[in-house]
Amino acid sequence: MATEHPSNKTDYFIDAESGTEMARLIDQDHFLTEAMGGLFSERSDIATMHFILDLGCGPGGWVRDVAFTYPEIEVTGIDISDPMIAYARSFAKVQGLNNAYYEVMDISKPLDFPDNSFDLVNARLIAFLTREKWAQLLQECMRITRPGGVIRLTECEAITTSPATEMLFTKFTSAMRKVGQSFSPVRPLLGSTLVLSHFLRAAGWSNVKHAAHVVDFSVNTEAYNPFRHVTYALFAGMEPFLVGVGETTHEEMQQLLGQMQIEVLQDDFCALMYLLTAWGEKPQGT
Repeated sequence: MATEHPSNKTDYFIDAESGTEMARLIDQDHFLTEAMGGLFSERSDIATMHFILDLGCGPGGWVRDVAFTYPEIEVTGIDISDPMIAYARSFAKVQGLNNAYYEVMDISKPLDFPDNSFDLVNARLIAFLTREKWAQLLQECMRITRPGGVIRLTECEAITTSPATEMLFTKFTSAMRKVGQSFSPVRPLLGSTLVLSHFLRAAGWSNVKHAAHVVDFSVNTEAYNPFRHVTYALFAGMEPFLVGVGETTHEEMQQLLGQMQIEVLQDDFCALMYLLTAWGEKPQGT
């Protein structure tokens, strides 16, 4: 699925200035947290943390959920999209979340925070970065995380029984390979889950670990309808990117999108998303 940090001003492949993309990400926020078993399913030390940062926060759902659940923690979300941040701020104000903060910021550039600012840095589905920009971002995260603090990254891969959906995923991953944002040299995968732990160790993070989750989006499951809507909006939104890099044409995209809608309504439609969360600690004395 797509990242929570979209913008046509970065290397991301969908324009987040539209209401459609914002709605897609709002829906995605909800089922991702549930699929991962909660906000911090792999951690038991959240009570000892006081300052948390969410990279590429989009409309800010994860930040608000953390701020509501842990009112003693200050949570900051950053995203390059002005409309996303405006929406996130308004929603947090309506909810009375005085511990939720949002800033417009580009995660592919130096982050405007002092050294050792955060106890935990979180990011979900930001696999639109090149290898070089991943390295730069993880170094910046090292700088702004306190010694002993944690970075936490989640990426995914998906597979379905719909030929049209699989063809769209194949075109997407091929296009990402062309622009240097895929880490699988041949297979139709983004490959970001493969390299997360390696990237963390290469950047100097210690005690790197990971945990996996699987989400069933098959017909007659609870996640089925959200998957249908989010996936259609994802591929429809990335059409300019796919056409621009020569992977498809407008006519072919419309045919595939229409066929996908038919196939996912079949009684035997099956779909799975594999989520991998990798985390590491900033060494003491760094």
